[in-house]
Amino acid sequence: MELYSDFKRKDDINRLASLIDSEVKKPVNIMEICGGHTHSIMKYGLHKLLKDKINFLHGPGCPVCVMPVRRIDEAIEIADSLDVILTAYGDMMRVPGTNSSLIKERAKGKDVRMVYSPLDIIKIALDKANKDKKIVFFAIGFETTTPMTAALLEEVISRGINNVLFHVNHVLVPPPIKAILDSGDNLIDGFICPGHVSVITGSGIYNDIPDKYGKAAVIAGFEPYDILSGVLLIARQINEGRPAVEIAYKRAVKENGNKKAQVLVDKYFTVRDEFEWRGFGNIPKSGLKLRDEFKDFDAEYVFKDKLKELEIEIGLNEKTVAPTNDKTETCRESFLCKCGEILKGKSKPDDCPLFGKVCNPENPVGACMVSFEGACAAYYKYRNF
Repeated sequence: MELYSDFKRKDDINRLASLIDSEVKKPVNIMEICGGHTHSIMKYGLHKLLKDKINFLHGPGCPVCVMPVRRIDEAIEIADSLDVILTAYGDMMRVPGTNSSLIKERAKGKDVRMVYSPLDIIKIALDKANKDKKIVFFAIGFETTTPMTAALLEEVISRGINNVLFHVNHVLVPPPIKAILDSGDNLIDGFICPGHVSVITGSGIYNDIPDKYGKAAVIAGFEPYDILSGVLLIARQINEGRPAVEIAYKRAVKENGNKKAQVLVDKYFTVRDEFEWRGFGNIPKSGLKLRDEFKDFDAEYVFKDKLKELEIEIGLNEKTVAPTNDKTETCRESFLCKCGEILKGKSKPDDCPLFGKVCNPENPVGACMVSFEGACAAYYKYRNF
């Protein structure tokens, strides 16, 4: 059912909110997976507009927020190598590792550079001043950004560029949802599924949510009316006892997704046996890596000896520190930071004792405050709205 064709006016939004209020019989817990949805909900006050009927829970849909300390430590270790230029997106620069961050390493004199697009790396690699250097791209993101990394690798290969490497941290949306639902201690009634991811993947990746777990799943866009449209569809599914995957973002999302992008990703990437997530620990089949035939472009392979030494050091350090408040987390983090619990929908940012005090955008303790898409950043930015 398509509820809109474009951005709606304020009176249309109020009308839709009233419709939701009338159709929701008892409070409903809805997890919006994408950080973009979280920011829209907070920015436009949808959590207040629907406060008596809808409880929004914030899921693991921010790629920066879910990146564990260990992967940041690896990037820092690689940046410490001779003749390496480490490149990353801007919001990764300030995510804290065990003892430092990429932006702190740059301040110390390491060649760490922020890029706005993967294609910026081509310019860096072709600069004559960098011909003897290894350009390492710290690649992150869900299914939305993976095709761009694949396109960069294809361009590197087609141009015969031999000094670009990839530290791959691309992750998949369905596995952490499964981990949350398999935990057995969630109160989620339905999911607002990420619109941008679904443009690439199509709607089929969410089929387990209704089929296996009996929960509603609706793909929504990011404008207020988009989100409210998704909420209404979830409410109707619950009222009618018919959990399903529905698309409330048909102007962008097709059932089969973007086949060209899917083929490109499959050409260069394969699924890892497991990948570590901040707050979750290792989740099976949840991350991607380069296929073996492209291992010469894989920074984890090229720097395997250096990263092995780091792994041993981390292992020794973990034996000397107290366990975190989340037993599934294997990396050293602030014991008080609730980022992991927020990503699971078990806590909200203002439940954290650090929020707005020790932890703020100028001094972020956890990744949920660092990232532009993080739930803590959204709560802080719009806390007075």
